[in-house]
Amino acid sequence: MYQKLINYIEAYSGLRINSSEIESIKSTFQPKKLRKRQFLLKSGCVSKFTAFITKGAIRQYCIDDKGNEKIIQLYVENHWADDRASLITQEPSLYNIQAWEDTEMLIISPKDIYDLADQIPAIAQMLRVMDDRHAIALHKRLNSMICGTAEERYLEFASKYPHLVQRFPQHHIASYLGITKETLSRVKRQTLR
Repeated sequence: MYQKLINYIEAYSGLRINSSEIESIKSTFQPKKLRKRQFLLKSGCVSKFTAFITKGAIRQYCIDDKGNEKIIQLYVENHWADDRASLITQEPSLYNIQAWEDTEMLIISPKDIYDLADQIPAIAQMLRVMDDRHAIALHKRLNSMICGTAEERYLEFASKYPHLVQRFPQHHIASYLGITKETLSRVKRQTLR
């Protein structure tokens, strides 16, 4: 479980982690398991930690005023799941974060990860790289939602995240892309021709 996190930190930072740093990581990150459909965070609650997924799948969603679920994010192994706004502001979350499969993760509070970043250069560098990549991904997704057609959004998603297409049902993929499941079915049929 911890080895996946160590590999992730080293890959993202480009730095090696020594044995004493590994021990600090192991003593600070706590293992947590969720059963399918169990919540990591419920809307209206304040987020207390971030989770590194080592096994399983999680979805982040909100409920609109008509009672429809709107998928914000889909997470699988080697992804971090949290509501960053709630973590930083300590205000109640707008989102539910729920296991879609039985899931294993390592959790940590914001204070603890920043304390580790002060001690471990690889974690500090990983956080910088993650922030940059997150900003770029968010910008690309926003541009895609505003400028892209349903077909373009699906093709980009399927080529970039084929593992998510296999792990989540069509209605979750459609919601993430901002289209109906009927539109997604039509787009998929057209792309197979």
